[in-house]
Amino acid sequence: MKLNNKLLHNSKLLRKQQTPWESRLWYFLRGKRFLNYKFKRQYIIGEFIVDFCCFKEKLIIELDGSQHNDLLLQKDTIRDSALRKLGYKKLRFWNNEIDENIEGVLEKILNHLSPILSPGRREEKNI
Repeated sequence: MKLNNKLLHNSKLLRKQQTPWESRLWYFLRGKRFLNYKFKRQYIIGEFIVDFCCFKEKLIIELDGSQHNDLLLQKDTIRDSALRKLGYKKLRFWNNEIDENIEGVLEKILNHLSPILSPGRREEKNI
């Protein structure tokens, strides 16, 4: 499938201009650091660019700041519906969650990727 050139350009631009919160989360997700799951950032799915995606598990992670107003939330609802139809699950975190509780964010991501791991086994893994 040929990618839309505008989407590809925007995806590359977003990777170069990532926010501090995206950078912080990316530190934990990149290079299969997170339980050996492969994540991509500013990943193109259909006609959308998502912040982070684990393609194998069809998990999308989105980060939002205070700029996320009612109009954007309406667009997100349409976008989320389209991505769900493609089989993706989405986790959304606010930037302040990355600042104040990165461990909790990582735990939520882990729970969606590996729901069968018991808390004792999680300690054995390096997240």
